[in-house]
Amino acid sequence: MIRFHPSAQQLVSFVDGDLSPAVSLMVSAHCDMCSTCQRFVEQETERLAGSLLEDNGFKQVDLKADYSAMIAQITQSPSSVEADTGSQQKQPPRKQNTNTEVSMAANDSIELDGRNFVLPRTLQRYIEKTGGWSSLVGKLWQAPVDLGSQGVANFIYMGKGGSVPEHTHRGTEYTLVINGEFSDGLNNYDSGDFIFMDGQNTHTPRSDNTQGCLVFTIVDQPLHFTSGIARLLNPFSHLFFR
Repeated sequence: MIRFHPSAQQLVSFVDGDLSPAVSLMVSAHCDMCSTCQRFVEQETERLAGSLLEDNGFKQVDLKADYSAMIAQITQSPSSVEADTGSQQKQPPRKQNTNTEVSMAANDSIELDGRNFVLPRTLQRYIEKTGGWSSLVGKLWQAPVDLGSQGVANFIYMGKGGSVPEHTHRGTEYTLVINGEFSDGLNNYDSGDFIFMDGQNTHTPRSDNTQGCLVFTIVDQPLHFTSGIARLLNPFSHLFFR
């Protein structure tokens, strides 16, 4: 079940075109996976269009209250949550040759060692701009995504038992869970969750899911590792999660 969403104001700013391109990309990809936010965006788009046609302006509504009510309604009815997301994420993997390259055998997915990951529609256009997988510490894999003028994002795969050392952020980090589950000492996250972190947060992402976890992440500054020997990586943190 998706529990973490963009704020109501972020969704309104997304419709208005006021978000940065990178954040707009993350919000759009989340909406591909989340019927709740998709419906909110559709309603706000209709309202915005209507306001442009109204001579006397658009009647103001409490957008945050509307959004909170929608979330409450969805979370009270688990059977109705993100049916479209479930159908994407639970497809059986296709057998492929074992390698560590990003495969483009299908135009809607990427692969790692023969396992197929279907991407949200917004991210599918970046498949050809995704580099090869490289191994990081532990059971972590990273594939950089060239966003052009928006910068660089990464697909990060955490195998079962894989974790990112404890860290905080010099800037901001946006993460979208594409497939699987992970926890970070603050919360537990599932497919479709939209996560924002900044310098006020210290966490240790780890996946204990049998199938691991794939996320899409954008950071605007290198991570700052805060615990144990991992602190020795700080002079080189620009090489990780760029």
